[in-house]
Order: sequence, then C-alpha cells, then structure tokens
Amino acid sequence: MNPIGELLHLQDIRLDVDVSSKAELLERLADLLARHGVSRADILASLTERERLGSTGLGHGVAIPHARMKQLRTPVGAFVRTRIPVPFDAPDGRPVSSALALLVPAEATDKHLKLMASAASLFGDRAFRQQLRQSVQPSEVEALFVDWSDAGEASSERGPQ
Repeated sequence: MNPIGELLHLQDIRLDVDVSSKAELLERLADLLARHGVSRADILASLTERERLGSTGLGHGVAIPHARMKQLRTPVGAFVRTRIPVPFDAPDGRPVSSALALLVPAEATDKHLKLMASAASLFGDRAFRQQLRQSVQPSEVEALFVDWSDAGEASSERGPQ
C-alpha cells in the first residue's frame, strides 16, 4: 500500500470544491484536517506560515501544503480537488486544482520525510494525475492513492505537460 493511501480515508477527500483563492483552499484543507483533533485555527496558521516560506505548489496543477504540528503524534492528510484551478505560485506558473495537505508531528522522523517524497513521486506521475482528474467519487480517489505504486512508473514526467 502506498504510504499516502494509509493516511487518506473517505472523510479526508473532497472533490469539485468551489474556492477562488489559495487562502480559501487552505481553509478547506484545515476544515478537513481538524477532524484529527487539532484546532482548525492552528492548522490554518501552520499551513499559512509554511506558504509564507515558499509555495508548496509543485507544478502540473498540484500542491502539497504541509506543516509540522506539535499537537500530533502521527501524520494526517487531506485531499481537495477544486472545481476551478486557483493561483498558487507554483514553479511552472500553473494554477492548482489538486491539493494534498500533510501534517506531521513537530519531531518528524525519516518516516515523515518519506511521506513527502512519496507524495511528490505520485504527483510527478502523469498517469496518476490524469486518473486523479478523471475520478468522479471520493472512493475512486481513495483507491487510487492506496493502490498506486510510487516506485517510479514509466509514465512519470517531471517536465511541463
């Protein structure tokens, strides 16, 4: 099982969300992540502060907002696909429609760094991004994250699409 798939459950996934800005997208992610016992305000503040250090937009319409939270003992995640892409200051200049938020404990270990690497690998794969865009139900997205191999598929593409 993909390590990102271990974190995401149906309650952590929202599709075709109406937001018009990066700030609104971060708010929606904070709403979802708050179910894990950390206050929405603390989550939003941590995600926003991390964005001030530099955009977590990867390119290809994808972002991985993330933060360390002292209130957590284990990593948690949430995925939002927006109805319309929003500006996110990604390196390729493209707006973002897929956002995977990851929160890890403040004393993150190698396991937590591997989560970030796995997420980057997943979203670096053109076929994965395409299937994610075509998914209609949250259950399809959940299954996609669970089942996808991040071992570097042949369809992986790092450049502009």
